[in-house]
Amino acid sequence: MSKSGFVPDNSNIKKSSGTPNLSVNYKQNVLFKRNDQNIAYQLTSTQLPAMLGGAFVDLYMTKGHMREPHWHPNAWELDVVVSGEVQVSVLDPDTSSMHNYRIKEGEVVFIPMGWWHWIEPLSEEAHLHLFFNNDQFESTEGSDVLRLTPPIVFQKAYGVSASEVAEAVAPITDTVVIGPPNDHTFYQKSYLKDERDEQIVVKINEKVVPAEDK
Repeated sequence: MSKSGFVPDNSNIKKSSGTPNLSVNYKQNVLFKRNDQNIAYQLTSTQLPAMLGGAFVDLYMTKGHMREPHWHPNAWELDVVVSGEVQVSVLDPDTSSMHNYRIKEGEVVFIPMGWWHWIEPLSEEAHLHLFFNNDQFESTEGSDVLRLTPPIVFQKAYGVSASEVAEAVAPITDTVVIGPPNDHTFYQKSYLKDERDEQIVVKINEKVVPAEDK
């Protein structure tokens, strides 16, 4: 679609062609589904060809899930809370600062194009409407960045162990979008106490003491 993206007028609608289709059931187009309570529907110019210049996502989530960290390289985003309460976290690349916004019904957060962000429900259930200024907006997901970047790149760039990075991201086998995945035992396992806990030490006033004594 040659004019896809931000369009400042209705020049795509021709008088000679008559009134185009202006209505559609967007819930026939699922963007992503984790389960029945954690699901996103999408409306773009693919479903409604006359709607050049903007797109819409209807997002439902429950507590314990989240819209994973991501960014949109070709669109800004406006998050509108329909019901419930969420925290929208946004990384400002200009100031290298993180901002967390707790919003509920009637409140919004605006996310500039290309800014890293994620959404986490604070209430048991949350419903949001997301608006974009591009009818074919794109998303770069954090899960794809982690699983598709060779671990050796992290070692060369940051001085971390490539083998440890590979082990840590190994459970991420697909794009997440709404996480965590249904089978996320790797997440729970990392919090279980095992024999290695006894070897953890911390420094207090330059003295090394066992973690349980801190």
